Amino acid sequence: MSAFTRFLTRLGFLIPTLALACTASAASVQPAQLRCEFRDSPLGVDAPRPRLSWQLAASDPEARALQQTAAHILVASSAAVLVRDEGDLWNSGKLPGDSTTLIPYAGTPLATGQSVFWKVRVWDARKRASTWSAPATWTMGVVSPADWQARWIGTTPSPADATSTATTLLRRDFPVRPGLVRAVIHVTGVGHYDLSINGAKVGDQLLSPGWTNYRKTILYDTFDVTALLRAGSPNALGIVLGNGMYHVPKVEGRYSKFTGSQGSRQAIARLRLDYTDGSSELIPTDARWQVAPGPITFSHVYGGEDYDARLEPSGWDRPAFTAPAGTPAWSPAAELSGPGGELRGLSHAAPPIRAIEELRPVAVREIRPGLVVYDLGQNAALMPRLSVRGPAGSSVRITPAELLRPDGTVDRISVGRPPAHWQYTLAGTAAPESWFPRFFYHGSRYLQVEFTPAAPGEALPRIDSLTGVVVHTSSAPVGDFATSSDLFNRIRTLVRWAQRSNLVSVITDCPHREKLGWLEQYHLNGPSLRYEHDLSALFEKTFQDMADAQTPEGLVTSIAPEYVVFKDGFRDSPEWGSALILAAWQQYVFTGDTAPFALHYEAMCRYVAYLGTQSRDHLLSHGLGDWYDIGPKKPGRAQLTPPRLTATATYYEDLLALSRIASLLGKPDDAARHAALAAEVKTAFNRDLFRPDTGVYATGSQTSNAMPLVLGLVEPARAPALLDAIVADIRARGDAISAGDVGYRYLLRALADGGRSDVVFTMNNQSEKPGYGYQLARGATSLTEAWNADPRSSQNHFMLGQIIEWFYHDLAGIQPDASAPAFRRFAIKPAFVGDLTWVRASYDSPQGKITSAWRRTADRLELEVVIPPNTSATVHVPAADPRQIKESAKAASRAKGVSLLRHDSGLTVFTVGSGTYRFTAPLPESAPAR
Repeated sequence: MSAFTRFLTRLGFLIPTLALACTASAASVQPAQLRCEFRDSPLGVDAPRPRLSWQLAASDPEARALQQTAAHILVASSAAVLVRDEGDLWNSGKLPGDSTTLIPYAGTPLATGQSVFWKVRVWDARKRASTWSAPATWTMGVVSPADWQARWIGTTPSPADATSTATTLLRRDFPVRPGLVRAVIHVTGVGHYDLSINGAKVGDQLLSPGWTNYRKTILYDTFDVTALLRAGSPNALGIVLGNGMYHVPKVEGRYSKFTGSQGSRQAIARLRLDYTDGSSELIPTDARWQVAPGPITFSHVYGGEDYDARLEPSGWDRPAFTAPAGTPAWSPAAELSGPGGELRGLSHAAPPIRAIEELRPVAVREIRPGLVVYDLGQNAALMPRLSVRGPAGSSVRITPAELLRPDGTVDRISVGRPPAHWQYTLAGTAAPESWFPRFFYHGSRYLQVEFTPAAPGEALPRIDSLTGVVVHTSSAPVGDFATSSDLFNRIRTLVRWAQRSNLVSVITDCPHREKLGWLEQYHLNGPSLRYEHDLSALFEKTFQDMADAQTPEGLVTSIAPEYVVFKDGFRDSPEWGSALILAAWQQYVFTGDTAPFALHYEAMCRYVAYLGTQSRDHLLSHGLGDWYDIGPKKPGRAQLTPPRLTATATYYEDLLALSRIASLLGKPDDAARHAALAAEVKTAFNRDLFRPDTGVYATGSQTSNAMPLVLGLVEPARAPALLDAIVADIRARGDAISAGDVGYRYLLRALADGGRSDVVFTMNNQSEKPGYGYQLARGATSLTEAWNADPRSSQNHFMLGQIIEWFYHDLAGIQPDASAPAFRRFAIKPAFVGDLTWVRASYDSPQGKITSAWRRTADRLELEVVIPPNTSATVHVPAADPRQIKESAKAASRAKGVSLLRHDSGLTVFTVGSGTYRFTAPLPESAPAR
């Protein structure tokens, strides 16, 4: 172990290798981590040609330059067939090439609910075959609408539905014959549903289905429920329906961002039972089900959730149920026409929302008898878990907030007024009563608890425990980053909490007062999000949301799904709607996924055509502009940069991206047309916005100059002076930020790409001026909406979190290459800036884990990188003379895998294949910023 490796180990940093799940083979690589549609063993795949991926594990951890040269995929109808090395559904034969991601299934058409088993083997660079991988599976969803053979069901519609905040229970008893071998259910309910079988919740997902425009798309889930059924006995299905974004009624005394309804609560399901004799049965939703009001008496996506335990019909979702006295009566379910949207399965859905971790109070303060405030120590999207005891009819009301008033009570100034809350009314059992909400979450740090007796003068309930359960997407974390700077580590944590809190079935702005999918974040924060989380599936779902939100005129609205129609720039801002194009391009760069291009190319073209109709002489002047920049007024619409600049620059960026997309889709004429229009926009942009007398654009703000520099709108000869102008503005402000939501990412990219990451470091390595450190100094635990942590703004808002991209892309230097997407080829190009003495980062790419770690001592620089199999990278080392650089490895691989590419401007660049590399070079007197 080298000294540098020991140093990394002391920091808790481990250089990973994928463990082999099979016996050793003669090949140097072995397939592992098999996935279908970005997921492990998924259920409910409804793509006709599911896409298969795997990674490669090195048989020898010290080996280098490992490549796949061919692959062989077997797909079988049963595990027994697969174990015989047969593919009765698809035997691909030997497929030449190095592709390991998103390979379309090309076998026999698959049926609804069919279970599929597959494995793969590969050949390495020396033409040696690996052993077969461990088997993987996927299960199909409903492949044809006719296969549902079920009806939407609910209560009989009535005029009262428009204002109803109640919930609905649905149930059905059914027998299961002996000899059951498999049971699969496809199910959904709108707004949200929970499914149970024989009293047990099915799955661990929350807030299903994901939010959509229910008139166009409704998502359903698929579960294998074989283990929950009792063969030879009666069984029961139960469904609870809440309102979610589907039904947001007007309420008095409770907070709501908007009101609107897409229909009455209803559900659809089909349960298929397969038996050993080859027969099958279908249990669909229809009029044989029963319906009753639920004990959740108030269900509102913004206002909260109220539960009355006295109204819970004990055993309602178990067999042979009889309604207890005092609980609502049951009646036959009504068969309904459904909300109108197309039912779509896992291939169109975001990963499920789950309970991720539990926050225990760090402080509990009694304000007065009957009023207590719990401090969870962290602002997060959460749902409370309550254990309480007390008399029947007494209640506990839990009001969430991010801030406190001076008297210690919660202050909801940042999250919306009037209040939102959870309320639990006790049944009065002898044992403690436990409760966890079903359909309402809220971003908060503080929980204010009010205790109310069943009647005046009676005893108050008593809490045994109250915790906050953090809820968000189950998309896997893929990034790890740390530096010698405690401030930068805390900044990453600050931003990451805000990211996590807003990753649900859409990417929201905040987890409380709006919960809306504001689209500018999807591309401006796209890389920052992707370095931390595997959002491949979530983004695919949201591209459909954007397409569903597109108007007949071609406008992609600023929020998607569009539950409320805002006015002016809040509905139509090019920096927002362009996410359909720009975020899809980022999806391709990070994952190699071209499906969004194929699915939504026409929608993209209609959007840029719409922008063209709104332009005058190729210039756009509408929209919100650089939202929340730092100007003389309260933050909001752009103050320092004209919206004409940000809107037109984004229009230009759209056209360039769409030209590249058209080329990838084999549409050369379209590509040329988009590129030609982009050139015309560039000419108009410079004619209108460049100021020859000052050498800057428009007002000369940070955003005004950064966007044209990053996007290539500036003439190359003017670029150095424009970069100098950006630096001068930052210095003149005391190394402070002025750019807002739209401009800040371009500011970071202009500086870092221009070799001035030293300025990015200085700008963010302080706590005295509005920025990340400023927020931390004022007690923020998640990134706030405003740079200055203004309490009137949200205290959990990730839109200004683009610094995460700089941490990974520039400080650690892990940089994708669009010409070889999915990190098939990439750069390791760290920035050695400020007083940082070490940086370490890893990123779980589609090919495997990439590692970059460096440290500086008094006289040398050490850089260690790990390149996964089947990839290559360029490694940039700050040394003018390659002979000064030492690269250490074991003798067997010392001369393999690394070659000199070039050396100039104080940098030496190597090309490396897969493997672990350790470079040591003398520390330059002034280490370059790049």
